[in-house]
Amino acid sequence: MIRQRLIDYGYLIRLDKPIGTLLLLWPTLWALWLASRGFPTWDLLIIFVLGTFLMRSAGCAMNDYADRDFDRYVLRTKERPVTSGKISGKEAVGVAAGLAVIAFLLIQPLNALTKELSVLALLVAIIYPFTKRFLAIPQAVLGIAFGFGIPMAYAAVMNTIPLEAWILFVGNIFWAIAYDTAYAMVDRDDDLRLGLCTSAITFGRFEVIAIAVSYGVLLLSQIWVAKLADLNQYFWLGWIAALVCALYHLRLVSTRKRDECFKAFRHNNWLGGYLFLGIVLGLAFS
Repeated sequence: MIRQRLIDYGYLIRLDKPIGTLLLLWPTLWALWLASRGFPTWDLLIIFVLGTFLMRSAGCAMNDYADRDFDRYVLRTKERPVTSGKISGKEAVGVAAGLAVIAFLLIQPLNALTKELSVLALLVAIIYPFTKRFLAIPQAVLGIAFGFGIPMAYAAVMNTIPLEAWILFVGNIFWAIAYDTAYAMVDRDDDLRLGLCTSAITFGRFEVIAIAVSYGVLLLSQIWVAKLADLNQYFWLGWIAALVCALYHLRLVSTRKRDECFKAFRHNNWLGGYLFLGIVLGLAFS
């Protein structure tokens, strides 16, 4: 009985699907390396990596609570713990709150600016799951939520947030629009039937173009940040690899097939990793 409950809680916080944690982690690592001008201190790295995991897990629990009345009608999500009745809505909220408290305790050694930003990050994480009811492009809110590690990392290292951090932040919002539109294309028919809002529905037949433009903004923002941070030419190795990934994703989503769109979404882990590699190389040989 206890073992099964633990398994259900594991599914609630998506231990079986680390892709979300990775998509949240990469932008945070970009910012940590750039703000630190190289490898950050171990304490900061550990705090932000653990914090990323905790906040993504809390977000998943909150998302399942918010979508409990919709998930049961979607093939991909009907077996999630809350909508299937394995975990109650109150339990899911309790798990989300507990994880958020642990994450906040984790950043207590950091400065006041970082703590203040963490409160804003929590508010966005709570609001995001409900935006699918009324916002045309809720993926933009997801991008804000998934990008809050950027200003927090700069604040923790520099106690200020420079222009390059905000450029990185905006680029990440467009990255989230790109990969989560691909994700939304998987569930588009179900979402239309349920009356939900997603970028895949809003963009309609122009969704592939919208994804391409979003990738373009991300990649251009990375070039701008590289110039501001004075990264060397090795940065381009990671950037070009990321460009190849983006082109591969566009080829997949242009089929508009569920499996191909989901594959494009999951493969964004590599794109984020290649951009991180470019930043690391661009700083390592400066």
